[in-house]
Amino acid sequence: MSSWPWLVAAVAAGVGAYLVGWPTWAAYRSRQALDLNAERYLAWRGRADRLPRKDGLSGAERQRLGVAIGLAVAGIVCLFAFFAAG
Repeated sequence: MSSWPWLVAAVAAGVGAYLVGWPTWAAYRSRQALDLNAERYLAWRGRADRLPRKDGLSGAERQRLGVAIGLAVAGIVCLFAFFAAG
């Protein structure tokens, strides 16, 4: 059997992981930066909370990142299969 389908599957899984995971991660990081700026402003105005908020990922974001991680793992497995079959 040819090893090229494994390489194509690895590339497809990697691209899928990037397309699913990167926008989700970028949105999470930008939201964190905005929240930090708001906290700094409120602290400067003297209206900050005593306890800092710990906002994490939403459920949908966690699910999308889980799919991206699964695709990345599948891509790595396909890459190993490509090298083993070649």
